[in-house]
Amino acid sequence: MNKDTVLADKMVYIKEGIIEKIADTIEVNGTEIIDAKKKYLTPGLIDMHVHVWDRYELGLYLSNGVTAVRNLWGMPMHLRIKEDVDNDKILSPTFFTTGPKLTGPEFIGDDNLNLSNPSEAKEKIISYKDRGYDLIKTYYGLDQEIFDAVIEQSGISEIDIVAHPSQKVSFSYHLDPQIKSIEHAEEIVQQPLQFDLDTVKLQPIIDTISLSNHTSYCPTITVFYNIYQMMMNDAILDSEALGYINPLIKEVDSKNQFDRWYNTKQVDSGVVGRIKNQHDFHLNIISKLHKAGIPIICGTDAGIGVTIPGFSIHKELAFYKEAGLSNYEVLKTATVNASQTHSIMNQLGAIEKGKIANLLIVDDNPLTELSSLENPSSVFIKGRILNRETLNSFEEKARNRKNLIASALRYLENLIIER
Repeated sequence: MNKDTVLADKMVYIKEGIIEKIADTIEVNGTEIIDAKKKYLTPGLIDMHVHVWDRYELGLYLSNGVTAVRNLWGMPMHLRIKEDVDNDKILSPTFFTTGPKLTGPEFIGDDNLNLSNPSEAKEKIISYKDRGYDLIKTYYGLDQEIFDAVIEQSGISEIDIVAHPSQKVSFSYHLDPQIKSIEHAEEIVQQPLQFDLDTVKLQPIIDTISLSNHTSYCPTITVFYNIYQMMMNDAILDSEALGYINPLIKEVDSKNQFDRWYNTKQVDSGVVGRIKNQHDFHLNIISKLHKAGIPIICGTDAGIGVTIPGFSIHKELAFYKEAGLSNYEVLKTATVNASQTHSIMNQLGAIEKGKIANLLIVDDNPLTELSSLENPSSVFIKGRILNRETLNSFEEKARNRKNLIASALRYLENLIIER
């Protein structure tokens, strides 16, 4: 992933899950040889914005070539998943998770951790680091005093921040060096632009972001586009694809989101066009971010609404291509760009000596055909190979699973245990 080219007829030696050597010819006694003749070896994909609700979803990510995920709504169950992944007890993408979403005192919701003062903010950062969360997630409603405390303590505790922008501070405030990525192209529209889809007004915002040499941007435009999809398809909740959504999320969040937008279009016939226009403007945002040299990192917001775990990354990547990125530049957003966002991810994202062997074997060259990533013939997780038959079985197990009550109990745990 250091240049837009294919290295032909190479051998890659993987030892104990790490890429040991790359050369034209490698001879090692007693080592299994995988014949990938006429196929392509590429780094595994990284989805930098997901919401994981059960372990079935981990299989869906693997089946779609996603070999690492960044979960951005942390709960106790995610710490258990992380522990099992790190100890090789389950087959899963490499797993990173933030703690609970940190918000201001008035942004009430069972999905948020409401901070009332700077001292409480610092205590929570220390606690999340001690409990084993990898990252801090900031959300709506954080005023500058509390936000400053979050940033200060995160620096002391050496834990990176991922920011869903807060409307209580200026957008440029999120360019602090402790904040490694900003989430959602739609937040540029909603906050600094105040829903004015004006490319002239957009440019100074892009210029400001480009002055930061430590900020990546995670657009997550698929989840927004799916609002348009919900309004265009009244039967979307009954579609076969929605069988891959966690049953609790489908029953509650998917239905609530569908009802919201269905009812909105009944009283406002222009909303469908406005949502489509904003989606198209998001493509313009991506184009300008890219031209300004701002690292784009691929994230889908999968696991909420009708955004399906695993499968959605291919739609997100296709949108980046539509925005004007080359196939190589698109591939970078889900590999090397993502891996450079946090130091804890630096061993991922490339086929290079010393990197973790999270890899895909695909039938066609993704530098000319992005769709080749959609159905990898083999996936390597820390050097362990999973063939297509195994990957298909993950999809089969996830389809229409019956774990609504178990999911509800895990969510209830999050409300009962101190966050």
